Amino acid sequence: MSRYWDIGTYSQPTTGELRKKVEVSRKKEAKKGNVLEPVIVQGRMIAKNWWGKAWCDNLEQYADFESRLDRGKRYVRTGAVLDLKIQKGKILARVQGTRKTPYKVEIRISPLSEEKCQHIIDKCGKKLENVEALMAGNFPEEMQELFQGKDGLFPTPREISFSCSCPDWALMCKHVAAALYGVGVRLDEQPLLFFELRGIDAGRFIDVTLANRVEQMLANADCISPRIMDDADVMGLFGV
Repeated sequence: MSRYWDIGTYSQPTTGELRKKVEVSRKKEAKKGNVLEPVIVQGRMIAKNWWGKAWCDNLEQYADFESRLDRGKRYVRTGAVLDLKIQKGKILARVQGTRKTPYKVEIRISPLSEEKCQHIIDKCGKKLENVEALMAGNFPEEMQELFQGKDGLFPTPREISFSCSCPDWALMCKHVAAALYGVGVRLDEQPLLFFELRGIDAGRFIDVTLANRVEQMLANADCISPRIMDDADVMGLFGV
């Protein structure tokens, strides 16, 4: 006899089955004229640059979601994330699952605090190379230490909320996990999307960082470096 609270179990589609469903869904959306932004993972590595890897590593520190993350990783590698859009403080995705119709995923992430934002500006403004890297659309290597850890810039579980149209009652389902890994792929390709995701205008961030750097350089313009030789020392050096 069936009971109201019987949840039942859901079989996991094989990689082959999942890919067939993905292809069918893509064709349906194309016929409707819908433009998808799929997440494509090249090879076994989800991310190749340090910032993309750092995002994925940060996800894997969410111990409460460990079992779902493994499934999400398989889904994103299979191409199940049919569409993923990063907006200010929000991620919208459509992820193929067991059913024919892809599931709708929405993930909200708290904006970066003003204090943390200023901390990045100060860190980036210390070297002109850092500003140049940001203007080129990359994260400076020196920023690597800022992202992870207790006070890192990547969101903590408390700063993330999500929902999925699938019937899975888990706090984080595999479709949400796949979308979060998809963000790692996007950041690998376009790192400045991180600022968009955390509610920061990347253009203004770079402008402020550059302005602060110029201000620092002007402030030090009249400071004589101990490495600079005066005229008498130069003449003595060359015996003039």
